Amino acid sequence: MARDRYIPNPVTIAAAQPFDSMDALWFWFMQAQQARIDGAKSLQGAGLVARPCEPIDVLRVLDRLHRNRSLSMDHMLVLRHYGLRMLPPDPRRAQEQRAHRLWTEAMAVMEQPFIDKGILSPRADMVRFWGGSVVVPMHVLQEAAE
Repeated sequence: MARDRYIPNPVTIAAAQPFDSMDALWFWFMQAQQARIDGAKSLQGAGLVARPCEPIDVLRVLDRLHRNRSLSMDHMLVLRHYGLRMLPPDPRRAQEQRAHRLWTEAMAVMEQPFIDKGILSPRADMVRFWGGSVVVPMHVLQEAAE
């Protein structure tokens, strides 16, 4: 008896939709990792929205940033804890103020490498100057022009 094998359609990079925010990317990654730990098999393009990466790509960027000491172990622990909760730390709660600072630092550090790889879409309200190191909100430039 011949078995029909499921072969997913390959997702082209052009059809893949980058993430809108670093938080969305992180929570997607944490859900994928939790599913993998629970025994799910990863199939590229099997989700509702085609993404330009796989969870291992996020893990590689995270590993590189940690090895370069851009992200500390404190950053990693906060990212893991709140990623599993699927909720960023709340700066209004006294117990979460330090975690919120670490979370925002980590998100800022991780943003540019994911934009460079095409995994994260550049923020429309930001302008990046030569070299990508200076970021200025558009409203600041508009106010300066007036």
